[in-house]
Amino acid sequence: MEVSGSLQGVPPSWQPALGAVLDSPQLRQLGGWLKAEEAAGKRIYPPRGSRLRALELTPLDSVRVVILGQDPYHGPGQAHGLSFSVPEGVKVPPSLVNIYKELATDCGVTAPGHGNLEHWARQGVLLLNNALTVEEAQAGSHQNKGWEAITDAAVAAVAAKAEPCVFLLWGSHAQKKAMRVPGLASSHHMVLTAPHPSPLSAHRGFLGCRHFSKANAFLAAHGRGTIDW
Repeated sequence: MEVSGSLQGVPPSWQPALGAVLDSPQLRQLGGWLKAEEAAGKRIYPPRGSRLRALELTPLDSVRVVILGQDPYHGPGQAHGLSFSVPEGVKVPPSLVNIYKELATDCGVTAPGHGNLEHWARQGVLLLNNALTVEEAQAGSHQNKGWEAITDAAVAAVAAKAEPCVFLLWGSHAQKKAMRVPGLASSHHMVLTAPHPSPLSAHRGFLGCRHFSKANAFLAAHGRGTIDW
């Protein structure tokens, strides 16, 4: 089960941080609600087995960068458990197109021709959405259903790490979520904010933010290596 009073499916490195939350009535209610939605014939993304993919690919002890998204893509075949990412063979979404544009101007990185960001996740970039599921064609439909308890706890666990990390907060939604973590902005971590990379807001300050080079400079200065973006 991916939500219930059980740690089954939660990667070992995250279990101490998420155990109390997963055993809460709120999460049991979320699990029951998701089952009822699926039983009613609603199509839920991403599919079972990939909803905790961000935590699986990026163990807590390896997190170096956190990129927060709002909720999964709501089109067929797009969502696979990582914020802003889509499987290879799926058209690169507009927000990720702008992320790639910024990477090109900031770091000289050539867009790979696909939208799969697993190579980031395996290097310690936690690609975490606020809600970990969504109904097909219904953006934001699973916000405030209980996922926030898990994802807030995950962000807090990273903030509690002794090793300095970088939080890339794009858009007001991600920034508000991070504000719920006590003392994050005044901690030993680097917190970078910018408008969301969507076509509606990217030109208001996301493009040109240079977050990727700034993140690597911070990590290198603190002996944590760099990300191969």
